[in-house]
Amino acid sequence: MLTHRFPGKRFLLLLFSVVAVLGISIPAANPAWAEEAPAMLTQDHANILWTLVAAILVMFMQPGFALVECGFTRAKNAGNILMKNFLDYSAGSIAFFLFGFALMFGDSVGGFLGGSGFALGGANGTTPDGQWTLVFWFFQSVFAATAATIVSGGIAERTKFSSYILISIVVTGIIYPVSGHWCWGGLWGEAGGWLENMGFADFAGSTVVHSVGGWVALAGAMVVGPRLGKYTADGKARAIPGHNIPLAALGVFILWFGWFGFNPGSTTTADGTIGYIAVNTTLSACAGVLGAMLTAWVRFGKPDPTMSMNGALAGLVAITAGCYELSPLGSLVTGFGAGILVVLSVVFIDQILKVDDPVGCVSVHGVCGAYGTLMVGLLAAPGYGDLTGLLYGGGAGQLLTQIIGVAAVFVWAFGTGWVAFSIVKAVMGVRVSEEKELKGLDITEHGTESYSGFQIFSTE
Repeated sequence: MLTHRFPGKRFLLLLFSVVAVLGISIPAANPAWAEEAPAMLTQDHANILWTLVAAILVMFMQPGFALVECGFTRAKNAGNILMKNFLDYSAGSIAFFLFGFALMFGDSVGGFLGGSGFALGGANGTTPDGQWTLVFWFFQSVFAATAATIVSGGIAERTKFSSYILISIVVTGIIYPVSGHWCWGGLWGEAGGWLENMGFADFAGSTVVHSVGGWVALAGAMVVGPRLGKYTADGKARAIPGHNIPLAALGVFILWFGWFGFNPGSTTTADGTIGYIAVNTTLSACAGVLGAMLTAWVRFGKPDPTMSMNGALAGLVAITAGCYELSPLGSLVTGFGAGILVVLSVVFIDQILKVDDPVGCVSVHGVCGAYGTLMVGLLAAPGYGDLTGLLYGGGAGQLLTQIIGVAAVFVWAFGTGWVAFSIVKAVMGVRVSEEKELKGLDITEHGTESYSGFQIFSTE
C-alpha cells in the first residue's frame, strides 16, 4: 500500500527561505519601490544572462573557424591551423583585457581614440556595475578574437608561427579596437567615435569585425606571398584542394549556429528584437548558399561544395551589419547577393589580383562585410530598426555615410595590417623556408603530425 508523506521539515525550510529572500528583496516599508524594483531587477538579470549566453555562442565560433580553415587546407598543416586559432583566442583575449578594451570603449579623444584605464579600469565583480562591465568585456572579447582568427586563414600554410603570435596580438590589441572605437565607442563611453557620431550603422560588425579581419588578411597575404606551386611560371592560378571537406562543412554549421549569438546577442538586451534578428540572420545565410551554388554551377559547370559553404558564410557576414535594420525580405536579397559576390570575388582575387587566400576569407569577410554594410543604406526598412534606406524613400544620406565608414575602415585596417606585417617581416621574417613549407608546418613548426599513423591519399 502506497502512502503519501508530507515533506515536513524540508518543505518548511524551503518555505521560510523563500519568505526570507522575498522579505529582503521587497521591503514592506516602500510598496512603490516593491512594485517597480523586481521588474527592473529581472530585466537587468535577463540582459546579463542573455549577453553571457550570446558570448558563449560566439566563443563557440572559434572551433568553427578552426574546422573551416583546417578542412580547406592540406593535411600537413592541420595542426598549425588549430594552434593559430587557439592562439588568437588565448593571447588575443589577454591583450584585449589589458589594453584593447580601453582603447575601444574608453573616453573618446577627439572621436578617434578611446582610453580610460588599464585592465577594465579595475572593474569590481562584486558590484552590479562591475558585474555588467565584466560580462560586456567577455562579449566584446570574443568579437575581437573573431577579427583576429579571420587573418589566419588568409595566410595559411606558409607563415611562421612565432611571427603570427605578434600579428594576432596587434590585431586584437590595437588595430581592431581603434577602428572599433570609431564605430562603437558610444556603446560604453559617453562620447562615441567619429563614424558613430556621423550616423554610421553597423549593428553587429560586418565592417567593425569581419571587414577588419578580411582587410588585414589581404595585407598579410600580399606581404607573405603565395604558397609554393600556387601559380605557374606564366601566372596561371592552380587549385590546391583542401584535405577534408566534411570537416569544413561541420565548421560552417558551427559558425552558423554561433552566429545566433553574434547578431541577436549584439542587442545586449533580452527583448523581442532578438527574434527577428535571428530570422534575418538565418534567411540571409540560406540565400547565400543558393546564390553561391547557382553562381558556381553556371560558371564552373558544377554546384561546388566549397563555394556553397562560403556562400553561407558570406550571407551571414553580409547581414551582420543590417540584421536589426532590415526586414526578412531585405535579408533574403542581401544574402543572395552576397552568395553571388563571394564566388566572383574569390575568382577575381585568386586569378586577377593573384593573391593567394587559401580559404577565401578576404572575399567572405572583407568584401561581403563591406557589401552588407552598404546594403543598410539601401534596404533599412521602416518599422524594424531606427533607419530608412534609400530604396524605402530614406534618401541617399545614410548610404553616403555607410560608404565613408566602409572606406575609412578599409584604409585603417589594410594600411596598419600592411605596416604590421612589413615590420615583422623585416625584424624576424614572416614566412617559413621552402623546405619547411614542402614538409608541412605541423612537423617543422610544431614537431608533430595531425594524422599520425594514417596515410592521406590523393586522387590526382
